Amino acid sequence: MAESRTALAVSTVIFALRPHPTTRRLALWVPLVRRIRAPHQGRWALPGGPLAPDEGLAASAGRNLRETTGLTPQYLEQLYAFGGLDRGPTAAERTVSIVYWALVRPEEAEAGAAGVNVQWFVADELPELAFDHSLIVEYALWRLRNKVEYSRITAAFLGETFTLAELRGVHEAVLQRTLDPANFRRQMESSGHLVATEAFRTGGRHRPARLFRYDTSVHLADNGPLTGR
Repeated sequence: MAESRTALAVSTVIFALRPHPTTRRLALWVPLVRRIRAPHQGRWALPGGPLAPDEGLAASAGRNLRETTGLTPQYLEQLYAFGGLDRGPTAAERTVSIVYWALVRPEEAEAGAAGVNVQWFVADELPELAFDHSLIVEYALWRLRNKVEYSRITAAFLGETFTLAELRGVHEAVLQRTLDPANFRRQMESSGHLVATEAFRTGGRHRPARLFRYDTSVHLADNGPLTGR
């Protein structure tokens, strides 16, 4: 019987909000890395690489992001483990990928690396990706769109303070639908997640809008007793 070999790798799906190139409305974007060797040479793939024997999973994900994209996101959470029997030349030689997802603000995304082999793409309009990375992105989008309605995960897309209109814009971009402003305001104000500040956003065509912040006692990522490990 042939000896089976399983390799461990870490990949990350990174989301940022940027204007869509044609509609100019906010849309989710992801950075991809062009593969420079076989298999799938020339195709785009998620940032990642093999797990070093002396490195933790989250540390490996963070290192790979820094080395490939120049990004150091504040929000980094384990998403899922992908280990199908078809993830390798044979079932006896497969790669199990521990996938993380990260959210970054526009200014963080702008500071990241970009070039011939690293580019940002609209998350719902990706080219054909290497391996099963299209499935991974699809799962990450599903997870984000389900989580955005009951958690403060959107804080990772915003600055420390924001208006309710800015927060609604994030929700609309993630959920891909228009939200009623009055209903959204009532929902957010009754959620207990927001704290009203004494500051206002000024300088626009409309009257000054109050700035809010999230209750920082609620963590962005809930990893239970494993937090920080």
